Amino acid sequence: METIIEGIVFGESPRWRDRRVWVSDWARGRVSSVEPDGSGERVEAEVASFPLCFDFLPDGDLLLVSSADRALLRREADRSLTTYADLAGLASTPYNDIVVDGRGNAYVNNIGYDFPGGEPRPGIVVLVTGDGRASEVADDLQFPNGMAVTADGSTLVVAESHAEQLTAYDISADGTLSGRRVWAETPGDHPDGICLDETGAIWYADVGNAHCRRVREGGELLDTIAFARGAFSCTLSRAGEPTLFVVGQDYGGPDDAPPSGVLGAFPVRHGGAGFP
Repeated sequence: METIIEGIVFGESPRWRDRRVWVSDWARGRVSSVEPDGSGERVEAEVASFPLCFDFLPDGDLLLVSSADRALLRREADRSLTTYADLAGLASTPYNDIVVDGRGNAYVNNIGYDFPGGEPRPGIVVLVTGDGRASEVADDLQFPNGMAVTADGSTLVVAESHAEQLTAYDISADGTLSGRRVWAETPGDHPDGICLDETGAIWYADVGNAHCRRVREGGELLDTIAFARGAFSCTLSRAGEPTLFVVGQDYGGPDDAPPSGVLGAFPVRHGGAGFP
């Protein structure tokens, strides 16, 4: 592994955009970006929210899930943050990951209970259309986590961490979902953040097993990369040598432990595809 960033407190939600790697530090309420070699790090947005996931509209505007406000925020040209969609009426528990497809539809999931202390309950997926309207489009998900949309915009895949599987839906013309099915079972693993590669396979990060794995639809295991700490999420490069960027940290230690989070880079055979 090549270390790109050190000293992350609670890293999540890596994205590749404009030949830079973006990552969120939930504990610091900060989204940063950096060159693939680790140079030129800069703070892109600050929001006091845990979780704090993000993605980009097709025009490049940054969307941030402010779980603390139960809202989807948009970064404006002057770098101020405005409310893009109000999510409060759909769920009172924490909102988590987001993926935006090529038409500008944003899918945001909600864990369904107060993690980590609450009693587990099923979560949902919310669709936010380009005009800011929000509606529930999927339910009964066992800790919905990372999400990805295929390159042709036809399929949404959701990591169900507690169900040990990746779950797929067909995306209709209006952005609603149907045809729920198991995309791949991940026995013994609890998939967290995910990303698609150029072959249509999915990489998923696993915190408890401290690795990332690449699987084909149907569940065939193709590759495993050890991470030496909890792997929370991953993303793939879209230019240059194919690279898998993984963010994670030690999980469950004492509150006063020094930051253990890193953004690391691993050479792989295929670059990224689809969304995010």
